[in-house]
Amino acid sequence: MNKQDVSSTNVIPVNETDFDSAVLQSGVPVFVDFYADWCGPCNMIAPTIEALSEEYDGKVKFVKISVDNNQELAMKYDVMSIPTGMLFENGIVKDSLIGAYPASAYRQRIDNALGPMRLSQPRSEA
Repeated sequence: MNKQDVSSTNVIPVNETDFDSAVLQSGVPVFVDFYADWCGPCNMIAPTIEALSEEYDGKVKFVKISVDNNQELAMKYDVMSIPTGMLFENGIVKDSLIGAYPASAYRQRIDNALGPMRLSQPRSEA
């Protein structure tokens, strides 16, 4: 069994059908994890992404997109290597990170993209 299949309460599976409503029209920033089930590094970071989703609960929404099942989305956002993490805000890619990294690297990118004012605001939408 791979790590992406582990039941997750905070990292939401998204596909091409619900991408616009889940990501582009979200009222909060969205971290998108582009992954594949067969990808070792993707499986390696899945618990890290889950932990970050809990840490940023109410401030950032976390979703995962299988590049195998959603090739049009992967092509649209030029995902050439996986794992690729992208942070969307107001429908725009604010930052991206290609490869598997420790939680601190993702945290730093999210914090930098959102800025200190956004991170200290109260919960608005999940």
